Amino acid sequence: MSIIKFVQGDCLVFMDDMAKKNRKVDVILTSPPYNTGRPTTSEKARKNNEARYNMYMDNMLHDDYCNWCVNIFNKIDKVLKENGVVLWQVSYGNDATVNTEGIGLMWNSISDIIRNTNFTVADRIIWHKKSALPNNVSPNKLTRIVEDVFVFCRKDEFKTFKCNKEVSSISKRGQTFYKPIYNYIEAPNNDGSNNLNKATYSSDLCVQLLNIYAQPKSLVMDIFSGTGTTGIACEKLGLNHIGIELSEEQVEYSNNRLKEFREKNND
Repeated sequence: MSIIKFVQGDCLVFMDDMAKKNRKVDVILTSPPYNTGRPTTSEKARKNNEARYNMYMDNMLHDDYCNWCVNIFNKIDKVLKENGVVLWQVSYGNDATVNTEGIGLMWNSISDIIRNTNFTVADRIIWHKKSALPNNVSPNKLTRIVEDVFVFCRKDEFKTFKCNKEVSSISKRGQTFYKPIYNYIEAPNNDGSNNLNKATYSSDLCVQLLNIYAQPKSLVMDIFSGTGTTGIACEKLGLNHIGIELSEEQVEYSNNRLKEFREKNND
């Protein structure tokens, strides 16, 4: 049985503690807040139980969010094993949620991570969701049915980071050829949102990503664990997992979800 743990806390503080204890993980798979919450409505929505998250507001200033992402990756650098990868599932807002620069926030945050940390983007995977609901009401913006997963590795490990590609043939000159793994994944939108988290994502997506990048018995960490989606994917694959989540209620939800999943699948 996999060892699956969900821990309540701030991921930055948790990774500092891991680094002090020299604890490391093989893969980090996470979907961070997109920072697309509107500051004028987020607090009211949370009080009415309609907000995206039950305690996190998701509406930092543009530069603060970019600096926050850089800080996260600098912490990750201390706890990710050699040749490990970070699978960073993000998307962008349809409007300027905080200021006029908010539209390009995703791209600017990715750029700042590359420029100001030891990590770079090795691949970009397109996640094609089953539906595009809810449809947008913009007269000129397209209805979005895909999101991005950025595969980060350390810059000096760009040619050595781990990926489960199979050899298809070796030429007479010694050139190795590999079976293709395409940077396109079809998976359901999510495993079901709830009052604690309306931005959940897909355990099927996680399973497909981990099949590509996680070795057997890997320790996979999700630093924005939410309702435990990555943990469920690890349970399905026999991988070990630790999920860090700011919300105590979502940690409790995740533990109950894992318990129910195990009971259902052990019948």
